Amino acid sequence: MALYLSDDQAMLKDTVAPFLAENAPVKHLRTLRDGKDAAGLSRDLWKQFAELGFTGILVPEADGGLGLGHVEAGIVLEEIGRNLTPSPFLTTAVAAVDALKAGGADLRAQWFPRILAGDAIIALAIDEGAKHRPASTAMAAERSGNGFKLSGKKQFVLNGHIADMLLVSARTGGSAGEEAGITLFAVPRTAVGISVDVDRLVDSSLSARVTFDGVQVDADAVVGEIDAGWGPLTRLLDAGRLGASAEMLGVGGGAMDMTFGYLKQRKQFGRLIGEFQSLQHRAAHLYGEMEGARSIVIKAQHLLDDGDPRAELFVAAAKAKTGKSCNLAVREGVQMHGGIGMTDEYDIGLYMKRDRALNEFFGDSYFHADRVARMNGY
Repeated sequence: MALYLSDDQAMLKDTVAPFLAENAPVKHLRTLRDGKDAAGLSRDLWKQFAELGFTGILVPEADGGLGLGHVEAGIVLEEIGRNLTPSPFLTTAVAAVDALKAGGADLRAQWFPRILAGDAIIALAIDEGAKHRPASTAMAAERSGNGFKLSGKKQFVLNGHIADMLLVSARTGGSAGEEAGITLFAVPRTAVGISVDVDRLVDSSLSARVTFDGVQVDADAVVGEIDAGWGPLTRLLDAGRLGASAEMLGVGGGAMDMTFGYLKQRKQFGRLIGEFQSLQHRAAHLYGEMEGARSIVIKAQHLLDDGDPRAELFVAAAKAKTGKSCNLAVREGVQMHGGIGMTDEYDIGLYMKRDRALNEFFGDSYFHADRVARMNGY
C-alpha cells in the first residue's frame, strides 16, 4: 500500500493547489466573513469546483462521475484546509455522495447530476446534542400514508440554511442509544414543516438549528433500508470523518508552514529565532506529529476505497490522530508567533479557529480515541 501519491494523484494536486491558492485563499474567507455574507460561501466558486470535475470525484462512473476514491477527495480537502476555503465539498461531494450510493435509482438520478453540475448543496442533519453522538438519535419518523412524518430537532447542520436537500437520521424503531431502528431520509430543505435558525460558528462558518414539525416525506425518501439506516449512516460518517481528517492535514500543514517561515525570518537578540535549539526541537516534534497523522490518513483512505473491514477502525484512528496533531500545529503556531499570533489581522489565529471547529465535526479526538479502544476490545 503506497503512502505517497501516484502520478495521476500528483497531477490532481497540481491542479487543485494553484486553483484554490489563486481563487479562494484566506483572503476569500475574510471577505465573506467581514461582509457578513448571508450564504457563508460562494456559489460561483462551487460551480467552478464542478467545472473542474472536483464534485464528481466520488460519484460512480455509471452515474456520470469520475469514480475515483477517498485518496483523491482527500487531495482536494487538504488544499481546502490549507487555504481555509469555505465550501460545501466535505458535506456534499464526500459524505452525501457516499450515502447516496446506497440510495434508490430515483434518488441517484435526482441528485447526482445536480451535484456534478455544482447546482446542489446537501447538508447533514445528524446531531441532536452538544456533542457528536449519532446513535443517540431520538428524532421520530412515524409511518404516515405512503411514507413517513418526521418530527424533532437537529443542530450543527453545516450550510443547512442554504442546502437544497438534508440527509436526516431519524428513528423508525428502537430507542435513543441503539444503532438498530435508525432510518436515513433525503428531505428537501423547503419541505413544509421545516424551520431553520442560523448560528455563526467560531471559524465564521454558518450552521443551522433545524426543526422538523410533522414533515411529510414519501417512501422514496428513504436512503437504504427502513430500520437499518445505520449502514448508510456509517458509510456517510466514515467518509465525513476521513474527509475532515484530510482537511485538518491542510489546516495543520498550513499553520506549520507559516510558523516555520516565521522562524526563518524573525530576528531576536541579533539572531533568527529559528536558530535557537529549543524552538528547533519544538519544530521537529511538530513536523513528526503531522507526518504521523498524514500516514494514518492515507492508510485509512486506501482501506475505505478497498472496502476493507478494518476501514472503520482506521478512520476513527485517523480522526483522533489528526485532531491532536492539527491542534498542536495551531497552538505552536500562535505560541511561536508571539503576541501577533493573537491578532485578527494575522492569519494564524484563523487556522486555530478552523481547527477548533473541524475537531468537533463528526466527533472530536476523545470520541474517536474511545471508539478505537472499544473496537480493539478495551
